[in-house]
This record gives sequence, structure tokens and C-alpha cells, in this order.
Amino acid sequence: MEKAVVAALEDIKARNIVVLKVAHLSPLFERIVIASADSTRQVKALADNVREKLKAQGAQVLSVEGEQTGEWVLVDLGAIVVHVMQPAIRQYYNLEELWDQPEPKRPRARKSAARTQPSA
Repeated sequence: MEKAVVAALEDIKARNIVVLKVAHLSPLFERIVIASADSTRQVKALADNVREKLKAQGAQVLSVEGEQTGEWVLVDLGAIVVHVMQPAIRQYYNLEELWDQPEPKRPRARKSAARTQPSA
């Protein structure tokens, strides 16, 4: 699904497409895709293209928000949330900094030292 989203964004010349893996930060979705568009018309066209391409592939579009203003449109695909934003809005909210947190490292299991008993 991620490849289909990126392809749909590239079809209409989205800029600065970023895919963030966020499953370790939220149980609600696995990835966030962020892309920029130069105008409200392009923002709406990109979001619409993502919605149509993914529906055609059988994906369920849960909701689309922000189409009225066209400065920032969110397409909720369940496991992936797509944000299409104008550059000024993207810079102001800086979602990359908010969500691009490294996955915490899991502690390694300690190997217990095998104790040998002296033979008698």
C-alpha cells in the first residue's frame, strides 16, 4: 500500500515525499506519508488521486479531512495516514520532527556465565 500511495503522489508531481514508520509510536497506524504541493488546487488533486488509486486497488479509505481549505488534506487509509500540505503549513507544523522518532532499542538478553564446579 505504501508504494501505491507514493506512486499516486508522484503522478501529480508532489514534492518532498517522506514516509515515516511510526508503529512504535502509535497503535493507530503504521506509517505516515507527508508530501508538499504548491497550491490548494494541487493539494486537493493529490489527495483525490491517492484516494482514487487506493480505492481502485481495493484499499478502504476511512476518511478525508481538510478538502474545504486545501492547505492541508489528510487521507486516512487505516495503516497509513497521508498528509498533503502546502510548504508553509508543512514547515509550521513540522510533522517530520514530531513523528520521526527512532524506535527504542530492546535490551539484549544477558547470557548467564556457565559456572563450572571443581571436580572432587
